[in-house]
Amino acid sequence: MAASDNDAEHGARPDFDVFVHGTVFFDLIFTGLESVPPPGVELQASGMGSSPGGIANLATASSRLGLLTSMSAAFGDDVYGDFCWSTLSEQEGVDLSSSRRFEGWHSPVTVSMATRGDRSMVTHSHPPPLTASEMIGTPPRARAVVADLDDGSWTDGESPQWLRHARSQGATVFADIGWDESGEWAPSKLDLLAECDAFLPNAGEAMAYTRTDSPRDALYALADRVPIAVVTNGADGAMAIDSRTGEEAQVPALNVPAIDATGAGDVFVAGIMLGTLGQWPLTDRLAFAALCSALAVQQFGGSLSSPGLAEVLEWWRTLNNDERSNAYVTSLRRRYAFLDGIRLPSKAHARRLAEATFSTHPGSHMTPR
Repeated sequence: MAASDNDAEHGARPDFDVFVHGTVFFDLIFTGLESVPPPGVELQASGMGSSPGGIANLATASSRLGLLTSMSAAFGDDVYGDFCWSTLSEQEGVDLSSSRRFEGWHSPVTVSMATRGDRSMVTHSHPPPLTASEMIGTPPRARAVVADLDDGSWTDGESPQWLRHARSQGATVFADIGWDESGEWAPSKLDLLAECDAFLPNAGEAMAYTRTDSPRDALYALADRVPIAVVTNGADGAMAIDSRTGEEAQVPALNVPAIDATGAGDVFVAGIMLGTLGQWPLTDRLAFAALCSALAVQQFGGSLSSPGLAEVLEWWRTLNNDERSNAYVTSLRRRYAFLDGIRLPSKAHARRLAEATFSTHPGSHMTPR
């Protein structure tokens, strides 16, 4: 990826395009279920896949789109940790120099049941042995970092030291936040956006935190707090405001059969980061992110369902070869005409999809991406 003006302003060229921190889960996904099994009932799933999950979804999605990605996370020394570490580092090309293996620590595990485009999950995990700041120390220089406003490392309204250091080095801070199970949705959490450059909640989260009644009103409220505000709204697409450029945009979702939505939000964020770092028009950023998510939900497996640029460009080639000329196809061709200007990196990696049985020797059953 080309260096931005922000890089030159802060001196040395960054080592990475993206740096992320969070929890990596070993994800086991069951698909093809009509519903979640009620108590005492055993259901037969038609599909099953295993992959690294949690923050690995975002790291994998970013790397597959050609962004040089570094990740900080705790890994156990068990077989789950072996699988996730080797898959990310050897197969996906994610830098793990800021990550650690911990003897005797149980890797977090999530079982996900995909039902009719949605999912239910059960997780077993323990707190990592070290805090984020202890594990990261001084983060690698990166063009962008992703911050979770809900990860507990923000104290007295101040971002963690590693994040402040990254921003002082010129990194663009993309912020995310999770679902508030307490139901409080404290608006004070939005004060943390003062140290962020972009915020990408879903519509439910955005409306709850801003105390608004529509995704559009929530977007305007968030745009008063952060330069780039994006609100995703499932089947209704996404909308955004970039106050730095004065752009406002909205794009619809694509009509695709959704098999598994695991990690779709992370794929969307990766698409927005790629477009933002590349200084694309806001409409193109939203459209690209929506397309990446649409390609991801048609596969099961969270991180390993993420598309690479090869899949994106193959979708575009297929669309242009489509002999149909109905309004929907015509709209897609018009909306995604900017893809003609995207080229596949000379060093394309192999793409591996989630498999029913996880292996400590990743690398088989791969296709170019």
